[in-house]
Amino acid sequence: MIKTHDGRWGRTISWGRRLRFKALTAGIIPALMLLGLGSAAPAAPVIHDPDTKAWWALTTTLSNDTMEGRDTGTAAYNRAARIVARRFAAAGLKPAGESGGFFQTVPLHEVAVDAAGTKVEVVRDGGSRAPLRFLHQIGVRPTEALPAALDAPLVFRGYCSAKEVGEAKGKIVVCFGARRAGLPSGADRLKAVAAAGALGLINVDDTGFTLEPARWPQAYARSVELKGSPAPAAAALAVMSLSAEAFPAVIEGSGQDAARLLAAGVAKQPLPGFDIPARLVARFPTVRRDFTSENVLALLPGSDPELARQVVVVSAHLDGYGHAEPIDGHSIYHGTFDDAAYVATLVRMADGRHGRSYKRSVIFAAFTGEEKGLLGSTWFVKHPTPTGSDLVADLNLDQLRPLFPLKILTVEALVDTTLGDTAKRLAEGRGVEARPDLEPERNLVRRADSWPFLAAGVPAVGFVFGYDPGTPSEAIYRDWYARRYHRPLDSLATPFDPKAAADFNRFFYDLTETVADAPERPAWKPGSALQPKAGMR
Repeated sequence: MIKTHDGRWGRTISWGRRLRFKALTAGIIPALMLLGLGSAAPAAPVIHDPDTKAWWALTTTLSNDTMEGRDTGTAAYNRAARIVARRFAAAGLKPAGESGGFFQTVPLHEVAVDAAGTKVEVVRDGGSRAPLRFLHQIGVRPTEALPAALDAPLVFRGYCSAKEVGEAKGKIVVCFGARRAGLPSGADRLKAVAAAGALGLINVDDTGFTLEPARWPQAYARSVELKGSPAPAAAALAVMSLSAEAFPAVIEGSGQDAARLLAAGVAKQPLPGFDIPARLVARFPTVRRDFTSENVLALLPGSDPELARQVVVVSAHLDGYGHAEPIDGHSIYHGTFDDAAYVATLVRMADGRHGRSYKRSVIFAAFTGEEKGLLGSTWFVKHPTPTGSDLVADLNLDQLRPLFPLKILTVEALVDTTLGDTAKRLAEGRGVEARPDLEPERNLVRRADSWPFLAAGVPAVGFVFGYDPGTPSEAIYRDWYARRYHRPLDSLATPFDPKAAADFNRFFYDLTETVADAPERPAWKPGSALQPKAGMR
């Protein structure tokens, strides 16, 4: 799954719910640890179903140590892409990439901060220095205009609304990084601080953001965009993130209590603005490069003379994080369930067809660059292959974690197109409750490769294994996000439910066949909040 511009997500939940969740996990998580959830190498799952065995075997091939996390554009990613292409060909699919092949080249540009050469310090007015450990206490968003060095006074301006920031020319503004309704958003803070003439913005972690809490260390400081993309607004501003742990060292000497400020921010209470008797001195050496990575695209031509002109895309992302900041000595971020396992689902679905067509044509897409900002899917939507394809739907696989029985299925964009109706009917026919996203603050619908299709006016859906609050399933899900999501522990050692994996894969096979064979193409529903307005596609 994709990161936002500052690499963090989540939502606010009440202190009462936080306490209930803490109690829940206090009782359930230790029990799960005894069952192997917390173990680095639990016993391999017992899989009886032949299709699921083959699915797990390919997942193992795509996410073992030799694949090095499949980072976008690396030799390891290329090895994985060629394995997938060979499997598509063996399943009877036709090349759907460029020049008669299975690959579509995506041109990319990267700005990366060299962590080894980076140094960040708080230099107090008295001359004492407090170093901040890069990627462990402070991170920075790389941009083309990121200054190689910073040396500027620090000020704290509460939530950093335009009114709070005031005049900050030549300064670095520290803000409480709230991500809740009714408070300035990250974009609001960025706009206000840039308008004030500041040199930098530091977002302090919101410790009340427990759904997907900020986690340190950050994997790396890299920004990858489609080559030629316009510079983002306020690109010259140095945008940084700061751990709550490091916040006291930054404001030391100001007369303010860091713990009280954080608690007040969590409670959405007024925050003071004050000058900090210190400067931030930083060195951010950057490396720039242009490179390419490849989407893997395969076609199962349609059998109906009319419907074959319409194309249903089934997609998952092949890229992962690759090598990144070590955690407990492990530096390979394997991406087993994010998203190697669901590229394997696409291959197994192709295997099961044995070249047998649906009525509509279906493109099987393993996209690159999802973890860097939905780059491969964005490029494909703008440059569909075969040229001139009439894209009618995208059925995307991401955000899926078969960690517990499949009883509830969250369907992203459930109420926006007729694809949601089809998914709901098929799920409920299997005894699975289909729900809309009950946690919209997480913005999952915009964090997966279905989003570029939706933004272009193409109906699309995505899926998440659902759960009820306060259940063991929720505790397992939260634990996975806390310890495994975008971490080395998203690996083949992850305990999972083989039956749940099989149940979802069969649902997806059925969904694809139903959509591809339906007499009517998928359509938007009146009043959808996601449907782009005419002229905005």
